[in-house]
Amino acid sequence: MKIFIDSADVKEIKEVESWGILDGVTTNPSLVAKTGREIKECVTEITKIVDGPISVEVISTDAAGMVKEAEEWAKVNPKNITIKIPMSIEGLKAVKVLAGKNIKTNVTLVFSPNQALLAAKAGATFISPFVGRLDDISHFGMEIVGDIVQIYDNYGLTTEIIVASVRNPLHVVEAARMGAHVSTIPFNVLKQMVAHPLTDIGIKKFFDDYQKIPKK
Repeated sequence: MKIFIDSADVKEIKEVESWGILDGVTTNPSLVAKTGREIKECVTEITKIVDGPISVEVISTDAAGMVKEAEEWAKVNPKNITIKIPMSIEGLKAVKVLAGKNIKTNVTLVFSPNQALLAAKAGATFISPFVGRLDDISHFGMEIVGDIVQIYDNYGLTTEIIVASVRNPLHVVEAARMGAHVSTIPFNVLKQMVAHPLTDIGIKKFFDDYQKIPKK
């Protein structure tokens, strides 16, 4: 499973890239706003750090506007820039056009298997089911991931599934067990995935025991 970081914070992205586990980045206007930076400057810097898909979101609500924004973003880095398109009728129209232009898309704000099926049929490169937000309304968010994986497998659909709105390490484990292609994970959850109390205890014990070894 590929691991993306869900962040626009360059310091966080550089840190995780140094771990040797990072495959891509997802951003959105809310994440960029937290940085206080101009969006194009921020995204351009990210493309110089990570050699993988980097999702940036359009804000237009009509297909023509989405396509125009996508074409401008693609100029920043044609290889890695992926355009986040909202799940809507206009979004599906835009995805179809962009697929014909070989511009990668990530259909976002997906909350049902039906939406995921339609996005794949339209030609989406990725789709992003938001599992945490479904959990927030008392729906088992990971359940739709399993449904989408099965549907895509049934018909050989090549759209990749990015498990998004990840709130804890268990979401990542379940995504991997279900066969999702990608999890996009906040920095704090990535750090939680590394940590384990027994690991910390073991490191301390080995260090303490080493101190007891006679030194020449």
